Amino acid sequence: MTDVARGVLVIWALVPLGASAADYPLRPIRVIVPYPAGGPVDITLRAISPRLTESLKQPIVIDNRGGAGGTIGADLVAKAAPDGYTLLACSTGNTINATLIPGLPYDFARDFAPVTLIAIITSILVVNPAVPARSVQELIALAKAKPGEFAYASTGNGTPTHLAAEMFKNMAGVNLVHVPYKGGAPAAVDLLAGQVQLSFISAPAVMPHVKSGRLRALAVTNAKRSQLLPNLPTVAESGLPGYESEGWHGLCGPARLSPAVVDALYRETSAALRVSEVAALLASGGAEPVGMPPAAFAVLVRNDIARWARVIKAAHVKVD
Repeated sequence: MTDVARGVLVIWALVPLGASAADYPLRPIRVIVPYPAGGPVDITLRAISPRLTESLKQPIVIDNRGGAGGTIGADLVAKAAPDGYTLLACSTGNTINATLIPGLPYDFARDFAPVTLIAIITSILVVNPAVPARSVQELIALAKAKPGEFAYASTGNGTPTHLAAEMFKNMAGVNLVHVPYKGGAPAAVDLLAGQVQLSFISAPAVMPHVKSGRLRALAVTNAKRSQLLPNLPTVAESGLPGYESEGWHGLCGPARLSPAVVDALYRETSAALRVSEVAALLASGGAEPVGMPPAAFAVLVRNDIARWARVIKAAHVKVD
């Protein structure tokens, strides 16, 4: 725990615990980021936290609790008091882990209150220029003609990049070889070198190489065209109808969080996302601000859990 987080605990101890939701917040709010500092989820929360601190008139303290694929930090929030002072920086990883990791000490759909979807992450299907495909349809035709000859890079077993490719394989009926890496940077290096031929990867990891011509972007994996890359079609519209692999970052609290507290957090987070400086910061990390209402976000979470469960089971994906 950081010195700042320890200081916040001292402040919490001095504030009456019987305050109503109408008075919220009366003390600093701790947001658990279940990954190390500097990662995509951490960057997203730090982009909006200064605005939330200003509008809520209480410090937003980012507490990085990485480990076990994000489950350690999530478990802390699942077991926290549902008072709005301990929140989770949730993400696609939580809906994947619901199936991927057996024996979790919590049920993500049951033990968390979705507050808002903060941002959608833009991911793209890219190929090395040596691959003679300029569209999704051409890539599928090549892969079918040469089964097992094309390899894709992922950022590790069970990660969104891995599952996006497995979904593509299943829906397109192609055989691609999985090569996992420890992060986007080493995956991009081998993709540039032609050691692997393609990847379903976050835009920031490869867009500089796409712009220089060292990689070729075929489509975004998102449900809709990205505002960040409006001229790039989706996988679904360019050859594989129904395909959707969309990463996201959001804000969740423990189950039984007061509706008034959820509404306050949603309202102020949405307002922060409308600030141009915040949107620019998010865009630099390949994130598109959303600010989805809690009820709609809850539906998205349930649908995501079901979607990734189907992919994980069909591909027999196991954690390392």
